[in-house]
Amino acid sequence: MTEGLFRDEDLIRVITREGALIAAGGAASLLQTAHPQVAQGVYDHSYTHEDPLRRLRNTMGWLYAVQFGTKDEAETFSALVWKGHEQVTGPGYRANDPDLQVWVAATLFAVAAQFYQALFRRKLDERELEEFYGQTKVYATVLGCPEGRMPETYRAFREYYAGMLHTIKVNDTSRAVADQVLNPKLPGGILAAPGLAAIRLLTVGLMPAPIREQYGWKWNAARRLRFRLLLGALSLVYPRLPVRVRTIPRDYYLATTRTMLSKVRHKPTIPAPAERV
Repeated sequence: MTEGLFRDEDLIRVITREGALIAAGGAASLLQTAHPQVAQGVYDHSYTHEDPLRRLRNTMGWLYAVQFGTKDEAETFSALVWKGHEQVTGPGYRANDPDLQVWVAATLFAVAAQFYQALFRRKLDERELEEFYGQTKVYATVLGCPEGRMPETYRAFREYYAGMLHTIKVNDTSRAVADQVLNPKLPGGILAAPGLAAIRLLTVGLMPAPIREQYGWKWNAARRLRFRLLLGALSLVYPRLPVRVRTIPRDYYLATTRTMLSKVRHKPTIPAPAERV
């Protein structure tokens, strides 16, 4: 898998191949929708509540196409996403706004780095964080965001991210989206309850304190203990699984993505900024 935007030895592939990172997706998603403009766009236009599995399939399909697909697959899927986002507009928000693209990319990097280090009990050094951050800029740039809009270095990213965490104001729309994400309509009914409870605990535990407090989520000693025990169990078991097992989600979603892309007759493109209306 060396014909894409990245090589197998690049950290973006080493880290994001881990299927367990999907469990941290709720934290990334609700960090994104802590931003009122992102939240309003999701609330007005997303099918997250009605069909959460479809939303997960499309999100993971795009991410894996960018991370592990061919250059053509990454660009084609991203152009489809950009075209869809062109319809996601409303009073005060536009999904293809570069500032919102930067914020979404920032959350994907921050949560992946945080959860990966906790899961593998491995601290990434400054050089590795710089490398991983630089590679994850693609989450914005492949959707047409000018590269100069992203913080240039990892240290600049840290300043940007800390500033955003202390200036974002979570509103009622953000909370409504959070309720949909944390209480999805899934098949299985009561059988899905234990897994959902674990995902909710991970989501709340991984959320930066300033945002968690604004969401109004309880975070007491008992919940902190349960979170540490859950992370401890995951870090004990998951890294010992064979890589071929840990990468099953990547292989599945990439296969479904390739099936979808094979049906695209005319490859779309993202217009240059000067060409956009």
